[in-house]
Parts: sequence; C-alpha cells; structure tokens
Amino acid sequence: MKPKIDLYSFPDHECLINELTHEITEILKSGVEQNRRASLAVSGGRTPGVLFEALSLTDIPWQNVDITLVDERWVDPTDSDSNEHLVRSHLLQNNAAAAHFTGMKNLAATAGEGESECEKQLKKISRPFDVLILGMGNDGHTASLFPGAEKLPQATDMNSGKTCMAIAPLTAPHERMTLTLPAILESRKIFLHITGQGKKDVLDKALADGAAADMPIRFILRRTGHKLPVSVFWAK
Repeated sequence: MKPKIDLYSFPDHECLINELTHEITEILKSGVEQNRRASLAVSGGRTPGVLFEALSLTDIPWQNVDITLVDERWVDPTDSDSNEHLVRSHLLQNNAAAAHFTGMKNLAATAGEGESECEKQLKKISRPFDVLILGMGNDGHTASLFPGAEKLPQATDMNSGKTCMAIAPLTAPHERMTLTLPAILESRKIFLHITGQGKKDVLDKALADGAAADMPIRFILRRTGHKLPVSVFWAK
C-alpha cells in the first residue's frame, strides 16, 4: 500500500517558508498553552537556514520551548559542518535566543563513546516532540539514517528502547549521532521540508514499492501513515 502523506506544493521557497513558519509557530504555541512547555527537533543541511531565521523572529514564548537536533556530525560545535553551529547561527537568535537548546555532541572522542551521555541529555526533553522537521538526501536518507550503514537495522528497530544511536554513513563524511526511528516517530507532528524538482523525484521514488533500507525515508513515510501522516512541504 502506498504511504499516505499530506503534500503541500509552493511556487517558490519564500511562500513555503511563510506557511511552514506559521504552522510550526501555531503548534508550538499550542504545546506551551496545553503543557507549559513545547519541544522542537530540527535537522541540518543546506535547506533549513532560512526557515530557522524566520522562526527566530516569531512571537512564541521561546523561554518555554526546548530545541534539539534530529542528528549531528561528530565534529566540534564551532565547525561549519556542525548542525549545532547551524542552529546557533540561524535559529537561536532574536526572539528564539530565549529557547533552551540541547545538542547531541559531547566531549567523548567518538559518537559511539558519547552515545550514553547523549541519551541521558535527550531524556531531559519532554516527549513526544511537538514538532520534528526532517530533510531528505538524494539517496533517500533522512536524519542520519543512511542506506548501507552498518547500524541502520539497529537504528530503525522499533523495539531498541534507544533515543539516539551512533552511526557511520558509507557515503558521507563524519561519524554521526542520530535519533532512532522510534524516537523520530514519537512526535506529534512531522514535517518533511524539501526543495527542487530533484527532491520531488526522490520523494516519488520513496513512495513507490521497494525496501525501506534502500531509501530510509521510507521507514518514516510508511510507519506514520496509520497515524498522523507526514506533512511534506515542497517548493520548486
């Protein structure tokens, strides 16, 4: 059965950013009103910087919002490849400077050695996440769930009991820390933010039949269909 998604198409990235910022703002405000705190998990990459900047200007009670990462490269947080660096530079600014941020990178020499400490820190954030934002690579990876990665089966095991896991992609630099599949799916709302016809073609391929491990975004698309489907925001 083809996964069910909610696809929202926009003529340009500016229109997408405006609408996605509004959606996220309303969800986080509602989370704070209902539970006194709300949580937001974000991805890195080239796409979300403008979204982060727009969110940073919104009128949200950011002092009651917890922000964390969907995944992280095991590099220093000041490194340009660091997702934490991206978040601090573009999101934790302006109004959103008041938010509470929990990163994934710690002082351990390797992601594997830092896994237990990362798990401990992430458990301080209330779950389910109110909002979780994913990206998607041209190979169908999302978070740091990469096709062919040795620990992909463990990271996508719904019974692992783990929030995060160290993983080493075969086709990308740096050892990573990633939220596991059960941690990702434990979200009230999941957005997939993609741009360009190439990414739309990758999405169409992911929605077709095929092994989930070949395009790990399928793990999310297929498992959320029976609940609240993923909202895909795409601009040409």
